[in-house]
Amino acid sequence: QVQLVESGGGLVQAGGSLRLSCAVSGIIFSLYDMGWYRQAPGKQRELVATIGRGGLTNYADSVKGRFTISRDNRINTVYLQMNSLKPEDTTVYFCNVHLNNLDYWGQGTPVTVSS
Repeated sequence: QVQLVESGGGLVQAGGSLRLSCAVSGIIFSLYDMGWYRQAPGKQRELVATIGRGGLTNYADSVKGRFTISRDNRINTVYLQMNSLKPEDTTVYFCNVHLNNLDYWGQGTPVTVSS
């Protein structure tokens, strides 16, 4: 059973930092691209960052230069380091993996940035 469990969200002041983690099980983690998405109420889920099997990364323009995605294949975990947080970053963040033409998601971890 594929399982993704996010953690690390919370409340932080504008300009502060958080580090999100996603623990993955049920797949050979090192073989797959991973992603972080976020979704505010009433809006479509938005891609934040991706990281490939070989470490190639991609970021949404809104987070470029502030967020860093990384992975540790030894412990099947993907991270999202979020710096210089803005109130606009407030929402629920989800971990994603795509395989067998399906998307798998965690339950999400909420992030709130106060001004």
